[in-house]
Amino acid sequence: MDFSLVFEHYDLFLLGALNTLKITLGALGIGLVLGTVAGTSRVSRNALIRRSADVYIQIIRGTPMLLQIYFFFFGLPQLYMMIFDSRMIDDPLWLGMLALGINSGAYTAEIIRAGILSIDRGQMEAARCSGLTHGQAMRNIILPQAFVRMIPPLCNELIVLLKDSSLVSVVGFAELMYTAKVLGAKYYTYVPFLLGAGVIYLSLTFTFAKILEFTERKLNVGNRDDDSQILDLG
Repeated sequence: MDFSLVFEHYDLFLLGALNTLKITLGALGIGLVLGTVAGTSRVSRNALIRRSADVYIQIIRGTPMLLQIYFFFFGLPQLYMMIFDSRMIDDPLWLGMLALGINSGAYTAEIIRAGILSIDRGQMEAARCSGLTHGQAMRNIILPQAFVRMIPPLCNELIVLLKDSSLVSVVGFAELMYTAKVLGAKYYTYVPFLLGAGVIYLSLTFTFAKILEFTERKLNVGNRDDDSQILDLG
């Protein structure tokens, strides 16, 4: 096993890592938007909205991510052709972001729902009494407080999403895992390339964890300062 091969192809590994970051961060953005909509819908007073969000969450959480990736890469273009009688632009980066983002949105929705429910109900009642609508109270009072409590599980979701991005390699997208697989097949040795990819994955997850840990700590310090000011004013 020649581990120097990994360094010889560092440019391909860097490109693969960049593609992994692109698809992970893009999917995270989609997941946060969908998760916020679905999570707030789960606590809506409208029964139709609640049930619609629940159907989305149950379908996504009840089917394998690999099946969803195959659907977006192979099934969606066929449906598009049947409906519009033209070829869909099948960019693997965007399709991968969409597949992972929709999957992440279902899990993020539960994180957001739990964060919202963790806030004392008196906060909503006080906001409504002050003249805010339910939507205004949710945006301006409840969600900002709940967000701080959501950071640890959202950090875990980001790390899971980063690792799950490797599944997109099965449809030929040149992310980190795909790079390791192709180079391993080329040189008939997989161990150096898989270990190299593993080190990069570990470095990325460790970096994200530390950044989010620092952010959570700073936000918590800010909250403690605000609480102390409220106590002083009292």
